[in-house]
Amino acid sequence: MATLTFWGGVGTVTGSKYLIETDTARVLVDCGMFQGLRELKDRNWQDPPFRPSEIDAVLITHAHIDHTGYLPRLVAQGFGGPVYCSRGTSDLLKILLPDAARLQEEEADYRNRHNLSRHQPALPLYTEDDARATLKLVRPQQNTGEPLDVATGVRASFRIAGHILGSSLVHVELEGAGADEKGRRVLFSGDLGHYDQPIIKDPEPPPACDYLLVESTYGDRLHDPTDPKVKLAQIINETRERGGVVLIPAFAVGRTQELIYLIRELEDEQKIPILPVRVDSPMAAAATQVYSQRTEEHDEEYATIIREQRAPLRTHSMLTAASREESKRLNDEQGTRIIISASGMMTGGRVLHHAQRYLPDEKSTVVFVGYQAAGTIGRQIEDGARTVSIFKHQIPVRCRVEQIGGFSAHADWKEVLRWLSGMPSAPRRAFTTHGEPAAAEAMAQHIREQYGWTVEVPQYGERFELA
Repeated sequence: MATLTFWGGVGTVTGSKYLIETDTARVLVDCGMFQGLRELKDRNWQDPPFRPSEIDAVLITHAHIDHTGYLPRLVAQGFGGPVYCSRGTSDLLKILLPDAARLQEEEADYRNRHNLSRHQPALPLYTEDDARATLKLVRPQQNTGEPLDVATGVRASFRIAGHILGSSLVHVELEGAGADEKGRRVLFSGDLGHYDQPIIKDPEPPPACDYLLVESTYGDRLHDPTDPKVKLAQIINETRERGGVVLIPAFAVGRTQELIYLIRELEDEQKIPILPVRVDSPMAAAATQVYSQRTEEHDEEYATIIREQRAPLRTHSMLTAASREESKRLNDEQGTRIIISASGMMTGGRVLHHAQRYLPDEKSTVVFVGYQAAGTIGRQIEDGARTVSIFKHQIPVRCRVEQIGGFSAHADWKEVLRWLSGMPSAPRRAFTTHGEPAAAEAMAQHIREQYGWTVEVPQYGERFELA
């Protein structure tokens, strides 16, 4: 018998964890951190609903923290098996996991020094030592669909998902599973890429499977058809006329690189003036280097720029703040500038310190370029909050607030249907994951109407037999 249990990535866009159990193995697909609402974040501190020491292997769809950020905690609690992922994901994990640990240690220190914690003392979820121990378990694979044995009776393969560098469709084959003992195939979409986005290739068509898990982040909406590059130029020019600062909360991996790429294009095309661009994230700087080096996933336009020995991921006046001291010095600068800082949903990190300064400034603009999950500061601002709580201070929101939906690295519901049109045959059952409840249900209904498939919207802790 084989079962699939949903321990995250359902009812929310964070915390992705999917447990496959057979008579011979236990394999976890993704191991993400919960973010957003307090009741979700509290799950990170609870004991996991399975024994980490009994997991045989972990398979990772891509490097974002909502899919990988719990890994060091899992290792600290006894997991010692292999972690399989693409080569691009492996490269990014070397940056993301130690950085995530460092940020947690810094935030715990800050909260302790300023008495801002409910707990005494405030502790990090895990340490840099835990992150380094995790990296020793990573086993990078080619993103080419070549299957490999990952546990007894379990094989897996990885294909390009087009979301960020290294993002993968994970196809799992379970030997002898099902009532007929002929085996079963389970496909995990991970986060599907937005078609025709800069830098990386589009998602590959889905291989045949018996059970499908498909993301639904934008299951109830479509991306703004406005060219994000045009809107970005408009926002930058208008903010410059007011003499304000453009603050862009952006994920350090994927979104930051796309922003830099487009700002550089706008400068080259003389559609915006050359302004100081400040990337306040050492992780983003390191990730940008990985993007430049991992050439097998570059789209043709990006590859052409590289061949011409130009720097596609560098603007004409760009600096990166590598340390906390360099980050603080950004506050001494005057005049219009563009600050790109993590985290993308304003759940923590250096962007909160910039937000404290620029949210009350009527001349400045905060630009959201990605999904803002329920319970995050980003979502509160996006929904029109006039004040937000940052480090227990009530910060007024007087700045301009803009959204550029076309920047999303997620496929919207029409693009998900486009991707599913390449499925060789109908799965026995599909599950919509990685979406808030309304979005997951809407995506399920779109699939039912378009293809007539059986689609479930799973709940946290729900288990299904892979019959």
